[in-house]
Amino acid sequence: MKQVLTGIWHFYRDGFRGMTWGRTLWVIILVKLFIMFFVLRLFFFPRFLDTSAAGPDKDEYVSGELVRRGIGTDVAPSSPSSSSFAGEEGRAEGSAIE
Repeated sequence: MKQVLTGIWHFYRDGFRGMTWGRTLWVIILVKLFIMFFVLRLFFFPRFLDTSAAGPDKDEYVSGELVRRGIGTDVAPSSPSSSSFAGEEGRAEGSAIE
């Protein structure tokens, strides 16, 4: 097992040492990944969750945001006890399901 892993290591080590254009391409790939995951995240993906909710309130906040953004309204999320299932908004209490 140790010989197999050592052989794989030597294969990749020798391959990377012998690269000419490969090193340049790997540098370009790593720079692009850095830009995508670190720089763009700062500008386009603000951290709403850390500032708006803490502790056990995070799950309510996330579910409320998903519903609010899915519906497209600016209504504040309601408490779980007063929430209704989709399609029940127009029905009065005690009315039969058609």
